[in-house]
Amino acid sequence: MASKSKDQPKQKSKKTIKKVVIANRGEIALRVLRACKEMGLKTVAVYSTADRDLKHVLLADEAVCIGPAASTDSYLNIPAIISVLEITDADAVHPGYGFLSERADFAEQVESSGFIFIGPKPETIKLLGDKISAKKCMQAAGVPIVPGSDGPIGMDDKENQKLAKTVGYPIMIKASGGGGGRGMRVVHNEAALLNAISMTRKEAKAAFGNDTIYMEKFLENPRHIEFQILADEHGNVIHLGERDCSIQRRHQKIIEEAPAVGITDKQRKRIGEKCVKACKQLGYRGVGTFEFLYQDGEFYFIEINTRLQVEHPVTEFITGLDLVKAQIQIAMGEPLKINQDDVKFRGHAIECRINAEDPQNFTPCPGVIKDYHAPGGLGVRVDSHIYAGYKVPPQYDSMIGKIITHAEDREHAIARMRTALDETIITGIKTNIPLHKKILDAGKFQLGGVSIHYLEKKLKEEARS
Repeated sequence: MASKSKDQPKQKSKKTIKKVVIANRGEIALRVLRACKEMGLKTVAVYSTADRDLKHVLLADEAVCIGPAASTDSYLNIPAIISVLEITDADAVHPGYGFLSERADFAEQVESSGFIFIGPKPETIKLLGDKISAKKCMQAAGVPIVPGSDGPIGMDDKENQKLAKTVGYPIMIKASGGGGGRGMRVVHNEAALLNAISMTRKEAKAAFGNDTIYMEKFLENPRHIEFQILADEHGNVIHLGERDCSIQRRHQKIIEEAPAVGITDKQRKRIGEKCVKACKQLGYRGVGTFEFLYQDGEFYFIEINTRLQVEHPVTEFITGLDLVKAQIQIAMGEPLKINQDDVKFRGHAIECRINAEDPQNFTPCPGVIKDYHAPGGLGVRVDSHIYAGYKVPPQYDSMIGKIITHAEDREHAIARMRTALDETIITGIKTNIPLHKKILDAGKFQLGGVSIHYLEKKLKEEARS
């Protein structure tokens, strides 16, 4: 497919959305489709040859195949997606998460072709996608950051050794264009520093096309706390509280919850207001997530995700707000329908990411799902695209769904999740449900407030025993 000529961009009203192209796959594509249908919007599914049987493809008003199974030839194919917008006479594109959702060049090409990108402005995505420029923006807004280099580190070995001593070991070398746990390396002493810098620089160039790297203090026992924000194009910004995403393996989140155990109303107000201030200074538009490391009562900014998060349902449960509808309304140019005083937090919510993988060695387990039964009951939500007979393809991320529970407090939300996991039946492939049950039964998890290293330490201890 050919993209639209830049000389003759299609003219569409920035305020009109009647048909949305969903430029993603799996559970998030189905989530977006449901929101569009509730708003009376037509939907167009794009899919690869491996995904013709996805549920949202079967349910969308229109569906267009955009390429073979490889994501580089389909879901990452910008000209193909622009062409789908053209041939279906759509108005807007929703990128979901992953794939093109944080690609400034994609957002720019969508808008220059006369369509609406349901997300932040291209220049904002570009600015905040670079972790160094993002940190500078946060410093200007008074958001606390992790101590480290003020910008990129250079090629002078002695200067880098001096900086590392000033910051204090252990430190972390990080790729400016990194994300998803990639492009980072922990250094515990000077002997390992120069090799770590060289290796991270090479990896960053290969993975992200950008060898810019920087240095941060490595916090040894932090939690991962993130704040959800909503901002319209009229300068109205609110925060929707925090989520705790500390249950991770290899920097990949497994369980998320809201609110975070031990975060006081005073802390929530202080950090939330700083996030709001930063968004106002940036002229931010859409949903966004400020990610922090939290240790010894202090927050340290690490990055902003300029898209919808996988874990957005826990925030929806405790606030009663629909974040996907809010995204679309903001893209239509509508002002926020609520202010900060209207945001009320009710109860506690937990999300378990269900992956098609071996729960012991974590290898992906694609294949055909023989039997499937989803859990139900009060306060139980399942976001998933799978069904009996569905074939989980090997080409994409192993996550096949999310189970989210909500109750009046954390103890009951955990109990409700246990029941939901027990009710879930998925045969034909392996899943990580046994791992989730093990985590929920652990005493330290039940107490709350574990660090981002908790799960990996627990798994290593079990492997040795």
